[in-house]
Amino acid sequence: MKLKDLLEKRARHVKEMRAIADNPEGAGGDLSQDQAKRFDEIKGELESTEKAIERQQLLDEAERRMHGESLTASGNDGFENEVRNFSIVRAIAGQAGMNVDDGREREISSELQRRSGNKFQGMAVPMQALEERVITTTAPGAGPGSNLIATDHLGHQWIDLLRSKLVIKRLGARVLNGLVGNVDIPRLKASATYGWVAENSALSAADMQFDMAPLSPKHAGALAELSRNMLQQSSPDIETLVRHDMAAILARAVDGVAIQGGGSNEPTGILETTGIGDVAMGTNGGPLDGDSVIDLISAVADEDAETGSLSFLTNTKVKAAAMKLKDGDGRYLGLDTVFQSTPRAFSNLVPSDLDKGTSTGVCSALIYGNFADLLIGYWSAFDLLVNPYESTAYSKGNVQIRAMLTCDVAVRHPESFAAIQDMTTT
Repeated sequence: MKLKDLLEKRARHVKEMRAIADNPEGAGGDLSQDQAKRFDEIKGELESTEKAIERQQLLDEAERRMHGESLTASGNDGFENEVRNFSIVRAIAGQAGMNVDDGREREISSELQRRSGNKFQGMAVPMQALEERVITTTAPGAGPGSNLIATDHLGHQWIDLLRSKLVIKRLGARVLNGLVGNVDIPRLKASATYGWVAENSALSAADMQFDMAPLSPKHAGALAELSRNMLQQSSPDIETLVRHDMAAILARAVDGVAIQGGGSNEPTGILETTGIGDVAMGTNGGPLDGDSVIDLISAVADEDAETGSLSFLTNTKVKAAAMKLKDGDGRYLGLDTVFQSTPRAFSNLVPSDLDKGTSTGVCSALIYGNFADLLIGYWSAFDLLVNPYESTAYSKGNVQIRAMLTCDVAVRHPESFAAIQDMTTT
């Protein structure tokens, strides 16, 4: 029998014993003969269940240790498969002191800390745990008399916030996981050159030149409050809800700085990187047109960045402007024509409130480039710390959680990107 089933069985025993003890039917407020007999029977069953729980916990812990050792011995493949079963809800509930079997989560956290060489304030949570799980559910149908049916809480029908689309990784950005300390990635700055010479003449020296694309740890975090009742649920929908929300929050932070960044304590993203191509719409900016899109492509093509994940990235305001463009006969051009049949993505994390000194003072950005030259580095896992004693949460029986993520962004070759940043869309 699984530990969870044994714990539930023990809870049933205790509940029945409590019910008997609180409702004595004998003389003088004592238990009746039948109650005393039944109480002793349950007591024996409880002692037997307690021993079974102790045995199962011993076996589970031994298997976890053995499994952890085998994961370490077998290399990354076994560990990568194992961490996908990491439960964020169990990790939070375990830190909050609830009676849950969070052995797997503690074992994985210890292994992550060992591998990274870092000491986490809370529990180390693998980035793979934020990947989406597919849960198949069926909602009840409506029919005659449905108003007489009690209301069910449908976790799988959770209505999420409207969120900006996460696109950077999908566009081909290179992700570096498990970094330790600051990282300098060598970058070829200038190549050797060739030349034609006459017989017995010397070649001119033109050495290759190198510089570095640096990555250093920068931190993003989020605070949230979860109800105690939610953490006690075993529904996979609750796990998916928490997993999705934390993933969306942290991934949004990374996408935002990868696109722009450059603020206080932030990584520097594409738009704030010195040296990317700049295509201006005019002295006072201007609306999107087909020529400016071609100019943007040329600004990157002229730097020989012809290979890799060449794509456009902009926001929905620019998308709407592109959809309105017409040919000389008044027919809509279509997005394929406007963007030259190049892959494209739209996210409202691309700024639409840039102040570039135009007549309107509010501009959108349109980015084009080889997104394989965008690096996103992660320093191992993210740090999940639970505080069940935070004053506001404690008074409601809830727990506060803090998630911290350490990452950085770097552009390998600024010449691989160009942007229009003075496009008016209003």
